Amino acid sequence: MPISPVELRKRARRVKLLLMDIDGVLTDGRIYYVPAPRGGFLETKAFHSRDGLGIRLAHEAGLKSGVIPGRGGPVVSHRIKELGIHYVYENSLDKLEPYWAILKEAHMKDEDVCYIGDDLVDLPILIRAGLAVGVGNGHPKLRRHVHYWTRNPGGMGAVRETIEVILEAQGKFNAILKHYLR
Repeated sequence: MPISPVELRKRARRVKLLLMDIDGVLTDGRIYYVPAPRGGFLETKAFHSRDGLGIRLAHEAGLKSGVIPGRGGPVVSHRIKELGIHYVYENSLDKLEPYWAILKEAHMKDEDVCYIGDDLVDLPILIRAGLAVGVGNGHPKLRRHVHYWTRNPGGMGAVRETIEVILEAQGKFNAILKHYLR
């Protein structure tokens, strides 16, 4: 469902809430298991600093944020807390119920939401969100159900790219840029 640049800006202007998956969106989707000092394994993931700054910029611009990852864990919990993400529903392979709970808690409607996903489990939200975004290396079947497909892959700036599209459409990006050019 590709849309025109005019329609993309129109949808992006309405966004008040940025929701996203984590594995494959805020990370590149790979999960690393490293030996733990006392046996067993520790799970780790890599997050891109540009995506983190993008989320902070979105918050400064007045957007709320949330995550609905299929998995959780200490690394994910730490990053969510570090970024000040407002709504968190970890371990949610069925993402629709957490989505509805967030909308209710945030007093928002589908058209207020930008959702960023990378795989089939994200489709129930992508087909409802006012601005549906697929990451550059997302599952190809998502392409016909999203409004915007990022150039950047998940875990490599796709979230930041999406935030900049939203903030540009809302007329908020130039003020951010001006702040850094002083």
